[in-house]
Amino acid sequence: MIRQTSMWMLSWVLLLFLLTPSTFAQVGPDAAELNYSALSWRGVSTGFASGRISDIAIHPDDENLWYVAVGSGGVWKTENAGITWTPIFDRESSYSIGSVTIDPNNPNHIWVGTGENVGGRHVGFGDGVYKSTDAGASWTNMGLKASEHISKVMVHPENSDVVWVAAQGPLWTAGGERGLYKTTDGGTTWTKVLGDEEWVGVTDMVIDPRDPDVLYAATWQRHRTVAAYMGGGPGTGIHKSTDGGETWIELKKGIPGSNKGKIGLAISPQQPDIVYAAIEWTEPKVDFTCLKIEGQVGKKCQIWFQEEPDLITIRSYMHRPTILGAFIS
Repeated sequence: MIRQTSMWMLSWVLLLFLLTPSTFAQVGPDAAELNYSALSWRGVSTGFASGRISDIAIHPDDENLWYVAVGSGGVWKTENAGITWTPIFDRESSYSIGSVTIDPNNPNHIWVGTGENVGGRHVGFGDGVYKSTDAGASWTNMGLKASEHISKVMVHPENSDVVWVAAQGPLWTAGGERGLYKTTDGGTTWTKVLGDEEWVGVTDMVIDPRDPDVLYAATWQRHRTVAAYMGGGPGTGIHKSTDGGETWIELKKGIPGSNKGKIGLAISPQQPDIVYAAIEWTEPKVDFTCLKIEGQVGKKCQIWFQEEPDLITIRSYMHRPTILGAFIS
């Protein structure tokens, strides 16, 4: 009896303890005062399984919907901002992807350029440009099968039938479909508007957000053999068109005159007259001053070409033969 009474009293004590706010509870710190220095970025993409990410396209009306092109692993789609992924290109004949683009006029129309655009021996080649009209559920090859390496696909912001494809062309052999190609019938036919027939392809391009007839394109002359790699040449340069890519002029003011390697382009959306170019180049043959940057390894050198008013500045990192330039168009 005494044992039963004790158990009954103990049960009530425990119940009261659970129902009463603990006097030992501590108020946690405000979230704004927490130290997050121990946290680090984590991968949410397919990098571990398939290597380099070559391009990303995000749905214009749904920031959780992405299409990701993998250099050696097809095309992947996420509808929850990278939490889960679905491969959507596995049934096609190419696994190496260089570009993925969403049609700004119809987000269900997706363009993919196959063949990663790099110059290493490890790179895989593609078989042209593909189009999906059902958000990646199915694909149709739209041609340029001999391009092998496509760096970019751009769709006209007002006319889905007008598309530009920057094709670098074969890495190990001359010829093929290399250069900048344009279609005005949605990909049924293609016309080459820039590049040569041997080694010069197009590695990047940008469009003026104010006027889709104004385009900038970077050509790249490159060639690889079993024994050597020619990563640049006189055919490399930056070009501008004001008629939608029908005709081009090479921009030379403020741009290095020696043989250049691969070029990346970007255009300022706030000030589209400013175009940025990242250029692989040999070490500058001009005088410059080096400024140490706090917290950064090495030296950062700033070079000024006073005789070229169209060039704002060129910066070169001493440990890599690359320069960054901002050009007034």
